Amino acid sequence: MSVLIKNGKIVTASEDFIADVYIEDEKITAIGKNLNYNAEKIIDASDKLVLPGGIDPHVHLDMPFMGTYSSDDYETGTRAALHGGTTSVIEFILQTQGDTLHNALKTWQEKSQHKAVGDYSYHMAVTDFNDDVAKEVVQMIEEEGITSFKTFMAYKGALMIDDGQMVQLMKVVRDHGGLVTVHATNGDMIDSLIARNLASGKTKPLYHYLSQPEVTEAEASARFCDMLHYTGCPGYIVHMTCEGALNAVRKATLRNQKVFVETCSQYLMIDASLYEREDGAKWVMSPPLREKKDQEALWSGINQGLVQVVGTDHCPFTLEQKAMGKDDFSKIPNGHPAIEHRMEFIYSEGVHKGKITLNKFVEVCATNASKIFGMYPRKGTIAIGADADIVVFDPSKKHTISVKTHHMNCDYSAYEGWEVTGKTETVLLRGKVAIENEECKLKPGDGQFIPREKSSLII
Repeated sequence: MSVLIKNGKIVTASEDFIADVYIEDEKITAIGKNLNYNAEKIIDASDKLVLPGGIDPHVHLDMPFMGTYSSDDYETGTRAALHGGTTSVIEFILQTQGDTLHNALKTWQEKSQHKAVGDYSYHMAVTDFNDDVAKEVVQMIEEEGITSFKTFMAYKGALMIDDGQMVQLMKVVRDHGGLVTVHATNGDMIDSLIARNLASGKTKPLYHYLSQPEVTEAEASARFCDMLHYTGCPGYIVHMTCEGALNAVRKATLRNQKVFVETCSQYLMIDASLYEREDGAKWVMSPPLREKKDQEALWSGINQGLVQVVGTDHCPFTLEQKAMGKDDFSKIPNGHPAIEHRMEFIYSEGVHKGKITLNKFVEVCATNASKIFGMYPRKGTIAIGADADIVVFDPSKKHTISVKTHHMNCDYSAYEGWEVTGKTETVLLRGKVAIENEECKLKPGDGQFIPREKSSLII
């Protein structure tokens, strides 16, 4: 199918200009003013922004957790992502301790193939590192196009590996051009605080937050940076929430070290005061929401280049699932619905309110994730030869977030009644119309697995 997008303001991480975009055979084939092509479909983008499709590198779809599964699967989750302008996601495969990476990969392929509506890739979570797994890590990089490896410094007995395993994994990944990512919180300290609070009869959602103070994240982030420095491995800290953790990365720059950092839309927008509400379980996630001063630090970190990516850590659970912890905060499934509104939120709270530029918006919502995770220039930019993943975005349209209108498989919105300026209008995925007039035109199976190269930002 051929598509001609006319008269839009094209925005990339480095430029913005008025022009047309011509698309043929899934790729962008021409960019310029007054293009004269006989396209099968013409989209008038006058007074609109023409953006590269968003990339959310942190989502959990149909994920087993705390005795249940996240409520969005690959079909509902990637469809909701498309409605918000996110055309590609990177999901987490979870190795079962005692089992192989290849068996985990097979399980996730069965979850995703023939179900995904949008494009997707995988991070491989290594939860049990040994000599056999080390060989599999190399195979994942060289044969499967999976170049990033998630580690956990918390969730002992289920997901956590110790520092010795972490260092050995880093050495293998370093030698083969991959990247180690981390959930950086001090699991031992958190487990101790949870046990003490529960023993004292403190069972409400507020104590989820109070059991994970800022120091637990700051300490683990610094320790991760030190291990990266020692091994020479490139690394990426997921879902950073607080000033203390950001300062650990800032300090690492003093020894000329580069550590990639992701925050999430929720940590830029809402704070821990929500845990004092009766329905505080809606916002139980790990790490928890923080304070207003942390929001300020993270926005500043984006502008300072210390924070490169804004994801979501999308991991929704229904109200019934959240009620599993009504008498014990430690049994509340961790996560909340966010995949659909990330780009609209960051535009509204960031660009519209003057916190970041349009170019920075594209950088943190698409381009940097593409570069860090080896998808660039196929994804994450508007350029000749790139996949035609394009969002036509109305920068002035106001709308209100609500469970009544969102497309995520979750029976509440964590942002009910939030007024947003900026609306995703039309979305193309590899040249096909994915979203138009608030309807999804694609079907399960239209999404493709995107094998990844080695990062274009790692020297």
